[in-house]
Amino acid sequence: MVKHNNVIPNGHFKKHWQNYVKTWFNQPARKTRRRNARQAKAVKVFPRPAGKLRPQVHGQTLKYNMKLREGRGFSLEELKAAGIPKKLAPTIGIAVDHRRRNRSLEGLQANVLRLKTFKNKLVVFPRRARKMKAGDSTPEELATATKVQGPVLPIVREKPAVELVKVTNEMKAFNAYSKIRLERTNERHLGARLKRAAEAEKEEKK
Repeated sequence: MVKHNNVIPNGHFKKHWQNYVKTWFNQPARKTRRRNARQAKAVKVFPRPAGKLRPQVHGQTLKYNMKLREGRGFSLEELKAAGIPKKLAPTIGIAVDHRRRNRSLEGLQANVLRLKTFKNKLVVFPRRARKMKAGDSTPEELATATKVQGPVLPIVREKPAVELVKVTNEMKAFNAYSKIRLERTNERHLGARLKRAAEAEKEEKK
């Protein structure tokens, strides 16, 4: 007999567990199929790149917000600042997301710069070889144009530079703990000290 005050075992292990197992044997074949589809699309849309230009955004939540990644599309504000009409953007390989809002000036400026860089590098082929339209690239640019391989303007995060400093005797002598305690005390008593000083000034005037 089991000792101590335990729960009486009452397990109902009668489900046929093998019916609920999910297999994933088609994963390698799907990988190959997706790769072939990407290659076929790249051939079909030549000389255009297979992907679209997407904005750089910060990941959500505290865990990932330091990481830069590709977003869904550029906001209408970013397109306006870069001087690209919102209806023209999808036709020249720029992804647009009308729901996105710009919360910071730095993010807006970074994406506007990204759009302007893309615009400077962009080569627009005419729909008809003999009939050039406004906005089409010159024949010289068309002759030297090359197809973009891989992602369009990949996002590269700059690593922060660390400046090395020689430790001096003054740094060694500095007591950081006592300095922090002193500043905390000053912050705690700031209101009372200001009040006391105001009262003392009022007494002097009398």
